[in-house]
Amino acid sequence: MKKFLSFLLIAFIGGFAALLVQKYVFPTPLEQVGSTTGSIGNSSTIVPSALTNFLAQTPTTLPDFAVVAEMTVNTVVHIKAEFQRPSSIYDQFFRDDEMFRDFFGPRQRPESERRVQGSGSGVILSEDGYVITNNHVVQDAVQIEVTLNDNRVYDATVVGLDPTTDLALLKIDGENLPYAVFGDSDKVNIGQWVLAVGNPFNLTSTVTAGIVSAKGRNINILGGGTAIESFIQTDAAVNRGNSGGALVNTNGELIGINAAIASTTGSFAGYSFAIPSNIAKKVTQDLMEHGEVQRGFLGINISDVTSDLVRENELKVNRGVYVAGVNPGSAGEESGLKSGDIITGIDDRRINTTADLLETVGRKRPGDEITVTYNRDGRTIESKAVLKNIHGDTSIVKRGELDVVESLGATFEAVTDAELARLKIKNGVKVTSLSRGQIASAGIKEGFVITHVDREAVTAPRDLVRVLSDKEGGVLIEGVYPNGTKAYYGVGM
Repeated sequence: MKKFLSFLLIAFIGGFAALLVQKYVFPTPLEQVGSTTGSIGNSSTIVPSALTNFLAQTPTTLPDFAVVAEMTVNTVVHIKAEFQRPSSIYDQFFRDDEMFRDFFGPRQRPESERRVQGSGSGVILSEDGYVITNNHVVQDAVQIEVTLNDNRVYDATVVGLDPTTDLALLKIDGENLPYAVFGDSDKVNIGQWVLAVGNPFNLTSTVTAGIVSAKGRNINILGGGTAIESFIQTDAAVNRGNSGGALVNTNGELIGINAAIASTTGSFAGYSFAIPSNIAKKVTQDLMEHGEVQRGFLGINISDVTSDLVRENELKVNRGVYVAGVNPGSAGEESGLKSGDIITGIDDRRINTTADLLETVGRKRPGDEITVTYNRDGRTIESKAVLKNIHGDTSIVKRGELDVVESLGATFEAVTDAELARLKIKNGVKVTSLSRGQIASAGIKEGFVITHVDREAVTAPRDLVRVLSDKEGGVLIEGVYPNGTKAYYGVGM
């Protein structure tokens, strides 16, 4: 009996020692977690032990958005916009010719023109009635009506429009209105929950939920040129009528203005796009203060860094924005940028794409100084740049000037004294880049030097914009190409 007890004690001690060695000397790298939904058959899901605590703490139910939805729906409004357009070929063809109108006889206004109506959403930004929406919701509207969530109805006036960001600011005569508070769109993370609030299909106060799918999306819907496209992409359902509505985070902060969907049918197909709140905030402030957005420009031609570009140009880095050209006298040239440089940072923000750069610089005003980080032949360089406006200086841009530039779809620069002498001209403004607009439609090419508009001489980009801002209908533009060829073009304004 004593021997049996001795053997039993020894076996117990040995087994206990083996367990201690296994636990503290040879720990198991994986722990087995019980079968979960989605496992195949009776097999268990094996998860690294480092994740087990995370899985145990992860909530099994979705978050409750009731409070955030209640906070937001009262700040989002329904917008009805009426537009006036010619109703027949007769009116379109003879609208500017009173002689032919008299010949064919007077016509009553209801017969010659009819109203069409569109709708969208907007977000109240102040208790006294400033409302932000999309430019495409209200541009060219002859009457705008805003309906609040409690069914109060107001007539709205346009404070300012910015086609380059597809934003517009309206004003209604209200008091003590509920309003949204801007959040920081830079702090938005991929994967976080968001709510889209608007009025799709004229259904008021509709709330949908989703997550942020991507940031800095450029979907090429604003026409290029000076347009800023750096959308927040979400999978929250957005449809027609949601344009101009709110995208909010789980704290109820406004982080975006819903603007577009990716769809082949015109209805939601999985992705929607919102203008980041940091852009919307800056545009709103500019429109309130100046009636026109004050945009700062580096004055460079850029493209994304791609694998093909890296290989063809033997670049030393594989991310950033490639500088394809630098305009003479621009902020970029004065900062030391040259063709072939790769911009990798602006101030303290990392730059990966052209959308990143356009968004970051687009928040700045003429005269603001930024720090540009770029790579040249494998060396990282930092320099300062003082941004300039569309005219190449740091003054305030007057109301309407940006509209002219956008309709032209081109950028311009002053002609150097050396070029004037070589071309044997006394004045001129050079076309440096083209996008969709009147200049390209007329057949004008890059490099063309505009010398006169309707026989009036132009010597600087501001002169050109000033002259064209007073024009309606067709204008005659004359000038010369770099090879000395003179040309004349008719441009519709």
